[in-house]
This record gives sequence, C-alpha cells and structure tokens, in this order.
Amino acid sequence: MTNRPAVTARGPMTRRLAGHRLLWPSLVLIALLLGNLAFTHDFFAVRIRDGHLYGSLVDILQYGAPLTLVALGMTMVIATRGIDLSVGSTVAIAGALACEHIATSSDPGGATTVLTAVAVALGVAVVLGLCNGLLVARLGVQPIVATLILMVAGRGVAQLITDGQIITVNSDKYHMIGGGHLLTFPFAVLLAAVLVALTALVTRRSALGLLIESVGGNPAAGRLTGIRAAGLLTLVYVFSALCAAVAGLMISSNVNAADGNNAGLWIELDAILAVVIGGTALTGGRFSLGGTVLGAMIIQTLSTTVYTLGVPPETTLVFKAFVVIAVCLVQSPVFRAKMPRRRKAAAPRSDTTADAAGRQQEARA
Repeated sequence: MTNRPAVTARGPMTRRLAGHRLLWPSLVLIALLLGNLAFTHDFFAVRIRDGHLYGSLVDILQYGAPLTLVALGMTMVIATRGIDLSVGSTVAIAGALACEHIATSSDPGGATTVLTAVAVALGVAVVLGLCNGLLVARLGVQPIVATLILMVAGRGVAQLITDGQIITVNSDKYHMIGGGHLLTFPFAVLLAAVLVALTALVTRRSALGLLIESVGGNPAAGRLTGIRAAGLLTLVYVFSALCAAVAGLMISSNVNAADGNNAGLWIELDAILAVVIGGTALTGGRFSLGGTVLGAMIIQTLSTTVYTLGVPPETTLVFKAFVVIAVCLVQSPVFRAKMPRRRKAAAPRSDTTADAAGRQQEARA
C-alpha cells in the first residue's frame, strides 16, 4: 500500500483569524509589552495606592487617552479621504481657553467655573471644525491645505490667548479631567472609553458609518445615490475638532497648566500614524475604530519603551521611526508575500501522480 502524504489545510477559523485586520496591530502591541517586561520585571504589576490604580499599564492607558481621542476623530476624517492637520492647534487652543477662563475667574475652584471653561473650549472647537468642513465641503479646498491653514494660524491663536506664557491654574475639579480618578480608574481613560464606545455605537449601529464609508470609498456612487456628502464632510471635521478639544482639556488639566506653544505639538502626526497602523487606509472608505485604539496604544507603548530601553534622547525619534517602519512592513501584505517562505516539497506530489498513472494503466490492461 502506498503511503500518501497527509494533507494539511488551514480551517476557516484560522484563515479568518490570519486575515483579520486587527491581528498584526495586536501582535505588535503584545510584542512591545513583552519587550518592556523583559527589561522591567514588574512592568505588568498593577497596584492600588490611596484608592487609585497605579502601574506602567495604567500609565500607558492614561497618557494614551488624549492620543486615542485625537486619532478617533482623525479616523472619521480619513475615512472620507480627508486629513486634519489642525488637531494639534485645536488641542492647544482648547487648553488655553479653559485655563485662561479659570485663571481669570473669581472662583477658580468652583464647579460652575470649570463647566463654563469646558463649554467655551468645546464651543470654539465646533467653530474651528465648521471652518475646516466648510472649506473642504463647500469651497472645494483640498483637506491638507484647508487644515494646514488652521494648523499654522491656530498655534498663533493659542499663544495669543496665553500671551506667550504658561498659564497655571489651581483647580481640583479641572484636574479631575486629565489627572483624576473615578472608581479607582483614571478618569481620562474612562472618558476616552465612553467616547470610543459611543462613536462605535453610532457608526456601527446606524447608517452613519456606512454613509461615511460610501463618501470616502466611492464619492461618485454616493452622489448618484443621493448622499449629501457636503453635510457628512462638515460633520466629520466638527467631530475631529471636538475630539481634539477634549484631548486638549485632558492634557492641560493633567498638569494644571496651558502651554500654547508645546501643547499638542505634532500630535496630528501620531494620530495619523495610529489610524494607519490600525488598518484604516488613507485612500478612504472602510475604517476600523478598534484598530485605531490599538494603534494609539502602540504609539504610547513605544514612547514608554524608549525610556525603558534607555535610548538616548537625541536618538529617540530615529529609534521610533525604525520601529514604526518595521510595524508598517509587517502589516503590508505585499511585503509579507515577498518574504522567503519554505516551499512545499514536490516529491510527494510526484509520487502520488505516478501511483495514480500506474493504477490507470493497470485498469486499462
């Protein structure tokens, strides 16, 4: 009896898992965390101190919350084939407005003062988002140009609000937004989780997400089906500005200060990178909120890894660039297809073919 080679085939579940868009971001994040664990043995340790959770993992979540929110808004914009370079300036403006209002108020620690400061910051963010949306949707200005205007001018506006100085505030209620805790968890993490969950609920449980993907995936087809692309484009830019404003409140409240020059500096690039790492293509169309969250956590974990490995400050950006390139290559199907693979042996197939031909000849005889 001829021994036939065993036929091994991946099952449907394995194929779906291998092709899932969240597989590679998840593996990269796990690899970064394990790399930190190799150099810091208590990296995964989470302790409760004064009724609050503390630990490296908690810090990654807390300090990554602003980037997660900025990347969340950026995901919606990129899904429509756009880009928003003004989110960093919006972060600075929101923090500057809130801290300026609190610092000049007669009751800096009052709840009314803090709520008014937050409302002012969010209201101005809506106006900034409307300006971007109208330039792109109504006037036909390219997104990168329209948002570049606010990126440059907005940073100057933030410095005008702060008069070129760092505004410090002393308000425990305002500090709660970025540095406080609720039920032992960092409040910033809970706030970011709620906003991500609400965005996922609205975009995946209603037609809004499909409409956004239609505008980005095939604008001509969407226009023929009666989709009002201008309104959707304006909406996503307003949403992006709101997310950036909340991130600005988190950043400024965490340190109880507003720096119009450095707050949110280059966060737009990290946000774009987080969206791309998460699997959302810059060409628009389908987007992944879960992938964006993973991408933001990868960026924040990478920043932590730099300090864990003791990388010199002057080479930090170079090290980060190399890691990002490696992450992007690992996710690229074209790059993985060109990687050398172990070829399947052709001998068993030849033997099987010869046996089959021999049996056919015997049958004919």
